[in-house]
Amino acid sequence: MAIISSKKQPNDRDKAAASSGELSVMVQAVPKADVSGNTQSAKTTILQAEPEPEERSKLEEKIRPQSLHEYVGQKDLKDVLDIAIRAAKSRNEPLDHLLLYGPPGLGKTTMSLILAQEMGVKCKIASAPALERPRDIMGLLIGLQPGDVLFIDEIHRLAKVAEELLYPAMEDFRVDIPLGKGKSAKIQSLPLPPFTLVGATTRVGALTSPLRDRFGLIQRLRFYEIDELSQIVLRTAALLKMKLTTDGAEEVARRSRGTPRIANRLLKRVRDYAEVKSMRDIDRTIAAEALQLFNVDPCGLDWTDRRLLSFMIERHNGGPVGLETLAASTGEDAQTIEEVYEPYLMQIGYLSRTPRGRIATAAAWKHLGYTPPDNQLALLS
Repeated sequence: MAIISSKKQPNDRDKAAASSGELSVMVQAVPKADVSGNTQSAKTTILQAEPEPEERSKLEEKIRPQSLHEYVGQKDLKDVLDIAIRAAKSRNEPLDHLLLYGPPGLGKTTMSLILAQEMGVKCKIASAPALERPRDIMGLLIGLQPGDVLFIDEIHRLAKVAEELLYPAMEDFRVDIPLGKGKSAKIQSLPLPPFTLVGATTRVGALTSPLRDRFGLIQRLRFYEIDELSQIVLRTAALLKMKLTTDGAEEVARRSRGTPRIANRLLKRVRDYAEVKSMRDIDRTIAAEALQLFNVDPCGLDWTDRRLLSFMIERHNGGPVGLETLAASTGEDAQTIEEVYEPYLMQIGYLSRTPRGRIATAAAWKHLGYTPPDNQLALLS
């Protein structure tokens, strides 16, 4: 999460909040917590879409598009937001609050920064797990200027106390600050400048109805097509001063699991390979050699993907296999299988979820070099 600091002189809102002990002008990053609340520093693989530390601060900032025009893909989303931006500008109002949902790595943070750029305002970025105390969220809200965009990532993990403070802020542009404790406690309402909250989540169903209903716009980001990813890869290569052919870009795109963040990460690995091997012009063959070295196959599957499918085929004749059985037998966390690996395997038609469990499809059998049984279609019906 970005560190947000305020240097301005305290105003009435600041003084009132400070008197209650609830104001903090700095929000510190905290480690991600797992589903049980324990902090963790999970080691990501090359094909996981969660950003790596260096990507947050270096590569992503360098290659991030600055406008809707530069943003590749998500045409339906861009059309909706273009209308919303023009309408808000014509009325001299901030944008409606926006909820963006979809798998990680598809550009939710980038889109929030573009919205601020298009509206000519600032964007403050926060991560929901870091907003644990009332003063954390109030520090953000009180520091907003008129029209600012407040982006909260992983908003489905927002603490209840922080979420409840957002309700009046989103609806009435005010923050309710408790003064004192016990029976003598009072609530002081302080006005906030009109602002736009952009929430991002990978689990829209985990949001509470009161929070979800306060967003004026709710938009889904989809996986990218190969031609869209190819455009992104070529753009990134140009910014990194790489000599990459069109077919080389397509090879990287084909193995990127429909996700721009993964595409850019794979491109970096291809660049490393080409530099070490003293290869100046990177074509399809060189890109394929590099990605094969990093265990990424032509369909974008890595070792874990193939191990999950192979286990289902070899031990359970393709399934059905229960999630817990799959997790216990492969040594992978059940939530990781469900949220990281299964979505892409289902998208490309290699895995099916049924009431009886997970099933490896005939396409998965063939991809791994197995002959599917005659009853495979019957299992999926």
